[in-house]
Amino acid sequence: MSELITAELVDLDLSAATKDAAARSLAERMVAADRVTDLDGFLADVAAREAQMPTGLDGGIGIPHCRSEHVSAPTLAFGRSAAGIDFGAADGPADLIFLIAAPAGADDDHLTILSALARRLMDPEFTAALRAGTDPGAVAALIRGEEPTENPDPDPEPEPEPEEDDATAAAAAPFRIVAVTSCPTGIAHTYMAAESLAAAGRAEGVEVTVETQGSAGFKKLDPAIVAAADAVIWAHDVEVREKGRFRGKPLVDVGVKAGINRPAELIAEARRKAERGEIAAVSEDGGSTDSGDGDGGGSGADHAHFGVRLRTYLMSGVSYMVPFVAAGGLLIALSFAIGGYEIASAKSVADHFVWGEADSWAALLNQIGSAAFAFLVPVLAGYIAYGMADRPALVPGFVGGAIALTVNAGFLGGLVAGLLAGAVVMAIQRVPVHATLRGIMPVLVIPLIASAVVGFLMFIVVGKPIASLQNALTDWLNGLSGSNAVILGVVLGLMMCFDMGGPLNKVAYAFAVGGLADPTDGSLKVMAAVMAAGMVPPLAMALATTVRKKLFTKTERENGRAAWVLGASFITEGAIPFAAADPLRVIPSVMAGGAVTGALSMAFGATLRAPHGGVFVVPLIGQPFLYLLAIAAGTLVATALVVLLKGARRTASDPAGEAEATGSDDSRVTVAA
Repeated sequence: MSELITAELVDLDLSAATKDAAARSLAERMVAADRVTDLDGFLADVAAREAQMPTGLDGGIGIPHCRSEHVSAPTLAFGRSAAGIDFGAADGPADLIFLIAAPAGADDDHLTILSALARRLMDPEFTAALRAGTDPGAVAALIRGEEPTENPDPDPEPEPEPEEDDATAAAAAPFRIVAVTSCPTGIAHTYMAAESLAAAGRAEGVEVTVETQGSAGFKKLDPAIVAAADAVIWAHDVEVREKGRFRGKPLVDVGVKAGINRPAELIAEARRKAERGEIAAVSEDGGSTDSGDGDGGGSGADHAHFGVRLRTYLMSGVSYMVPFVAAGGLLIALSFAIGGYEIASAKSVADHFVWGEADSWAALLNQIGSAAFAFLVPVLAGYIAYGMADRPALVPGFVGGAIALTVNAGFLGGLVAGLLAGAVVMAIQRVPVHATLRGIMPVLVIPLIASAVVGFLMFIVVGKPIASLQNALTDWLNGLSGSNAVILGVVLGLMMCFDMGGPLNKVAYAFAVGGLADPTDGSLKVMAAVMAAGMVPPLAMALATTVRKKLFTKTERENGRAAWVLGASFITEGAIPFAAADPLRVIPSVMAGGAVTGALSMAFGATLRAPHGGVFVVPLIGQPFLYLLAIAAGTLVATALVVLLKGARRTASDPAGEAEATGSDDSRVTVAA
C-alpha cells in the first residue's frame, strides 16, 4: 500500500482547465516517479477509457483510470483543483481528481487497494479531509488509509442480547437485496457502486449484499444469501456472470453509474417489484425480462428489454469501430488534401515510393488509411458478437464481417454477421457438454462450429440479399436531391441533437460512418450533415452563455467557455451539463438548431470524407463556406430559442426582474422541468 501513492504524486494546486490537461499533469508526476514508461501511450489509454463512459461522479469527484501496458506499477495520483474540471458528472465540475494507473497484468492485491479507495470516496468525511488538507505528504497518507484511529476498549463488556421468539424475529427481519456491480475496466465504478448501494441499504434499514465482478476478483455470493434475498439489483455495464443464480427474483437492471448516483431509488424500486410480485426471467446467456406473472413469458416488457439489449450490442460494435474510422478516415482525407482525389488510384507505395515527392507521401497516407478502413466491417461484426457472447464470439464475428465484404454486403452485412455470430455462439453455449470438453469449448469448439455456421449463412443464405439491399441504399443516397435530401438532413440533425451522445446520436453517427466504408457522393453528404448538426448543441450553449450570462449559473458559464472548443471539435457531449440541468428548454432548442443545420448542409451539397475533426477538417470539406454557414445558422437558431425559453421562465418566476438586475446566481428561482 505504501507504494501506491506518495507525496510526489499529490498536487494540491492542480491548475489544469480540462480533463485531458489534468490527466497529463498527473501522469507527468507518474512518469517522474518511474511508474509510467510512455506518457503519450498511457494518456491514449486513459482517453480510450474516458471515451467509453465519463468518469465524473456526483460530489465533485473525477476518477479517470485505465489498465495500460505503459504502467510499470499500480499507481494513484491525486490532484485538487480550485476552479473545478468537467469530467461529465451531472452536478458539475470535479475538484478532487484521482488518476488510477494499473498495469495490464496487475495482481489482485493492488487492485483490491484500488477498489478500497473507490469505496472510501463514498464517505463524506474522507472527501472533506481531502479538501481541507494542506500537506501533500499528509494527504497521501490519508489516501493510503494511515489516518490515526482511536484505540478500542481492549476488553469491552458484552451487552446481553434480548431474547425473542420466532414470530418476533420473523417480523423484525429486514428486507434483503443481493446486488451485482461491474464496469468495463473493473477498477473504480464497480466498487463505488457497491459501496453506494451498501450505504443506502444501511440508511434505509435494508440488508444489501453486493458481489463485485471487477478486476480485483470475482467471488460469488453464498448461494444461501442469494436464496434468502427478496430482490436483486444489477448495476453493470458489462454482462453479469452466471446470471442463472438469480432466477426467480424481482430484478432491477441498470447501468453502474445509476448504482453510484441513485442507490436509494434502486432499492425502493426493488421493494416495489417485490411487493407486486414482479419476477424476472433470467437466462444464463442473455440477461433478464421483467414479467408480472412470474413465468417470463412474452410480455411487452420482454420486447422492450430485448430492444435495449440489442441497442447495447450494436453500440458495442460501433464503439470499437469508431477508432478505425477516425484514423483511417482522417488519413485518407489528408491524402486527398495533399495529392487530390486521383491519389486513390496510385501504385502501391511498397513498390513505388519517392521520398521527395508529395504524391508519394499522399499515396502512403491513402494506403495506410485504406488499410485501416478494411477492418471496419469485420471489427463491427466481431465486437457486436463479443457484446452478445463474450470472447468465444470474436472469431465467428470477424469471419462473418470479412465475408460481408467479400459478398459486397458492406456495413449492413457486418451488422447482420455480428448478430448471427453472437446468436450462434449463445445457442452453442446452451448445449450441455461433458466436463472433459469444457476447457476447450471457448478456444476451439465454439469458434470452429460457430465460424462454419456463420460462414455458411453469410455466403449461401443472407449475404446476397443483404448486398442487394446495400446497393439499393447506396443508389438511394446517390439519388437524393432537393426536398428528399433536405428531409433526410432534418431527421439526422434531430437525431444527433436529441440525446447528445446517447443511442439516437450514435445511430445517426453509425449510419454516417458506415457509408464511409464505401464512399459515394450521397454517403459523403450524410457524413457532412451529421457532423455539422452534432457541432450545434455545444456551440449554441457556448453562445447563449456569452450573450445572456445572467440566464445561467456560474458553473454553466464556465462550462460554456469549454463548450466553444468542444463544439468546434465535434464533441456533442459538451452540451450535456446544460441539458441535464434544464432538459425541457435546452433539448428542443438544440434539436431545432440541429435540424436547420442538417437540412442546410444537405441542401448546399456539402460533402465530408473525414468522420471527425469539426472545424479542423474544414479544408477537406466540399462547399466549406456554405457548410460553415449551415453550422452558424443552426447555432443561431438554437441560441435564440434557448435564450427565449429561459428568459420566459425568468420572467414568469421573477416578474420584477430583480434577479437579472443583481446578476446573483442565488437569487434565481429554479423551476423544475
